[in-house]
Amino acid sequence: MKLLEYLAGPVHLRTVLRILAVLVIVGALGAVVVVGLGLYNVSAKAGHFPGVSWVLHTTFRNSVQLRADGSPPDNLSDMDMIALGAGHFDSACLMCHAAPGESRSATVRAMVPEPPPITEAAREWKPQELHWIVHKGVKMTGMPHWPATREDDVWPVVAFLLAAKGMSAEEFARLTERPDGKYCAMCHGTDGVSDNDHIPRLDILSEEYITDSLRAYRAGTRDSGIMAQAVGHLPEGAGPEVAAAFAETRPRGEPGRRGPQEERGRTLAAAEGPLDVPACRACHGPWPEPLNPAFPSLAGQYAPYLEQQLTLWRKGNRGGGQAAELMHHAARDLEDAEIEALAAYYSALAPAKLNEASDTAD
Repeated sequence: MKLLEYLAGPVHLRTVLRILAVLVIVGALGAVVVVGLGLYNVSAKAGHFPGVSWVLHTTFRNSVQLRADGSPPDNLSDMDMIALGAGHFDSACLMCHAAPGESRSATVRAMVPEPPPITEAAREWKPQELHWIVHKGVKMTGMPHWPATREDDVWPVVAFLLAAKGMSAEEFARLTERPDGKYCAMCHGTDGVSDNDHIPRLDILSEEYITDSLRAYRAGTRDSGIMAQAVGHLPEGAGPEVAAAFAETRPRGEPGRRGPQEERGRTLAAAEGPLDVPACRACHGPWPEPLNPAFPSLAGQYAPYLEQQLTLWRKGNRGGGQAAELMHHAARDLEDAEIEALAAYYSALAPAKLNEASDTAD
């Protein structure tokens, strides 16, 4: 009776503190037993206790849905985007998720949790959720985060994941074909011309610029998850040899037609308009005097790629070149329409090396 009266009475702070202290001691002892003595079985073969997998997967799903708030671009169904994502998947993700139409290895199927086949991995997720998963990675699953800070070059992988649901093995093989068995040629072609608007032409670039770019990607001073993965396939010191091979190619192609958009871009490139920016042509041509080969030629470069790079420069120091800070200052005040005009102008020029570029219109 006295005990019931005591329990029904007011709560004493000292009693509460004692109970909490006992719980802390019991928890610490439990941690020592489970963690310190290794009594918890971490074997993947043993698996989780009943219900644990459900708790982990539900936590994973809810966590992604809470944080994935990005806005997908409009071109996720574009075949060039899908092809670029397929190339990265072939290099970085194939070993766990397998190609469309293929089976995962027995070793992968024994993982806990088991990586889903790529044709099933995207079925339950929205594009922005796939972007978050690929960019951020997932703890305790073997799913790594994106090997770069920028987020825009994750979208091609998302485009591929969405397309992979209905992709055949033959279609994937065509997207990831390596001409002459050369790794770089899968994206850039054997002559440095990719025919993919999201992958830069290398035939117009100098050996010095390509070498510097590869070095910057390897060191992480130029930010790209796709290229960080790609340069990892090159042997140490092979950059100059690869650069020389692509730089030897003579650019091919004719100038495009010019309209008001291209003419506005020419005015911006020559710094003839009201916008207070350096003249793009003074570093990137066309220019009557010899230019520094450490700078890239833009003549004939793909417009979507140029728009992407100028947008990156506008956001911050993209890194990777001798004049990185200059490029950031040159692009930071550009509006979207001005970026589009500049990209249209340079892409309409005949493809050419830096000191061979011509302003002749079609």
